[in-house]
Amino acid sequence: MEQIASFVKLVNYYLWDAGPMIVLLFGIHLFMTFKTGFIQRKVFLGIKLSFQKDAYGSGDVSHFGSLTTALAATIGTGNIIGVGTAIALGGPGAVLWMWLTGVFGIATKYAESLIAVKYRVKTENGTMIGGAMYALERGLKMKWLGALFALFAAIAAFGIGSSVQANAVAVVLNENLNVPVWISGLAISVLLALVIIGGIKSIANVCVKLVPLMTILYVAGCLAILAFNIDYLIPAVSEIIKSAFAPKAAGGGFIAATLMSAARYGIARGLFSNESGMGSAPIVAAAAKTRNPFRQALVASSGTFWDTVVICAITGLVIVSSMIANPGIVNVEKLDGAILTHLAFGQIPYVGWIMLTFGLVTFAFSTILGWSYYGERCAQYLFGPKSNAPYRIIYVITAFAGSLISLNLVWSLADMFNAFMAIPNIIAVLLLSGVIAKETKYYLKDNNIEEVSDNSYN
Repeated sequence: MEQIASFVKLVNYYLWDAGPMIVLLFGIHLFMTFKTGFIQRKVFLGIKLSFQKDAYGSGDVSHFGSLTTALAATIGTGNIIGVGTAIALGGPGAVLWMWLTGVFGIATKYAESLIAVKYRVKTENGTMIGGAMYALERGLKMKWLGALFALFAAIAAFGIGSSVQANAVAVVLNENLNVPVWISGLAISVLLALVIIGGIKSIANVCVKLVPLMTILYVAGCLAILAFNIDYLIPAVSEIIKSAFAPKAAGGGFIAATLMSAARYGIARGLFSNESGMGSAPIVAAAAKTRNPFRQALVASSGTFWDTVVICAITGLVIVSSMIANPGIVNVEKLDGAILTHLAFGQIPYVGWIMLTFGLVTFAFSTILGWSYYGERCAQYLFGPKSNAPYRIIYVITAFAGSLISLNLVWSLADMFNAFMAIPNIIAVLLLSGVIAKETKYYLKDNNIEEVSDNSYN
């Protein structure tokens, strides 16, 4: 096991720490921004469409159901602890780089979702399935690469989607409420089984109710802290901008960080947070009831806006303003993301820890739900519909097991397989960028956005 752990750590170093995956993902964000004519300008149209039902569309869930299911998977512990980790390692400037990653990532989320819907497949029972694997197979005749994407995504779901999230819930409930980890694991497994047994419609129905509730309550908590720190908001914004471009580490009590470290950790945590370019969210986008690929691509891209541009930015302001308001925070020994976030929410008397616990638990559980669908669809691509039931059973078991064991190796494996699944997806987006640009230009012209054009394969 030590040899396996060492090998995985080495692979992750060359994939993530040395920078190639960060450069690749942020590079595709910039490239698709220009290729689509800065599609980010249509993000508010995407938000508007997400609340509309498409009477002319074919699919399994509504625009809003698809969006909330994708948000369930992306709005996770990374939006709470991950932001604190970026600040702890990269300084306050990491918040700006994380925000910029979200802004440019909107274009990639749009692009990968458009081809997911365009090349989606209608199964024998009438359901819609799609994603990078079908775009690679149908759009580029690269079925072998599509199979690799599906394999890596199906495996990654057991890690980042199931076991590590269940572990996060069990640890939080044990530390704050003294709930035995096995009870938390059992409760998670039972609730998970009850939801996913009904497939995408059941998952979407739960996410439609859970995601808005958990997000509103979490944002309300953040706004309450910002109200406490109202006198420190402008200094916080100033510190974030100044630190983001600092050529060398600053002295004094604040976290010493350079432009390079701020960019590195801000971009990395932003990429992990919104998953733009990973190829996960387009899998559920392909199940949406939509009259054409363009409309659902806009809806899907708004997920990155909510996840990183809004929620991560608010969390960053909360933590940095709390650090300025309470200088003792930055001198905490062995400062890390979890400590920063807990100290920030601790400013709300009596209920701060309750709000943080609720946020962490619901965010983690929603991620488990979203990734269950991603993994199942990838397994179905590889092994057919007969794999759905076995995959769900294994997924539930890994959630229970994850709540009981140490997950350092699982986290490392998840990082590695996330990179492995992102590479085929980025290849699909790059090689189909001409198609994406052509479709974007067509649907933006002469109000063609209303056109009924279901491109799904039968």
